[in-house]
Amino acid sequence: MQQASSLRTRLEYRLAQQLFHTSWLPHSPRTQKLTMRLFQRCAEAGHPAALSLYGHMLFHRSRAPQDKARGARYVLQAAHGGDTDAQYQAGQIHEFGCALYPPRHDHAVTWYARAGEAGNALAASRLERAYRLGELSLNVDQGKAAYWAGLAQARKEAVQQSDQLDKMEAEKRH
Repeated sequence: MQQASSLRTRLEYRLAQQLFHTSWLPHSPRTQKLTMRLFQRCAEAGHPAALSLYGHMLFHRSRAPQDKARGARYVLQAAHGGDTDAQYQAGQIHEFGCALYPPRHDHAVTWYARAGEAGNALAASRLERAYRLGELSLNVDQGKAAYWAGLAQARKEAVQQSDQLDKMEAEKRH
């Protein structure tokens, strides 16, 4: 039964993702409500990408403190699961704080470092700036700033190359 539940969750997540990113479908309140309900079900089932995306939406777009707190918990759960976007968001949560999580620069640096090492350019850029300017309770260290700047640049170049290859493949098909 667990396997069927897992398959159902993956299918629901894929449907929610398609509804979320489809430009041809009218974004009526009903469609938006369905999409958010699907994301919520998937997050509650522990789907890693749903935890990250839905948690991010709740944390940044909700007005109610309890929804923001639930979003932060989802993001942190996804971060612990290895999602690099969620790890970057976990750094943001710990850098700026929220109702459940007061600002903790040491935790923010840890999450940014995990995400940056795993290839998240935003996290690497944040650490580069923190070391260059002495932010996040870090000492100014130009060597470490250069290291993180190099990781951020390498990731950006890899994404550009991937985008170019995707574009060339698409042109070949047409």
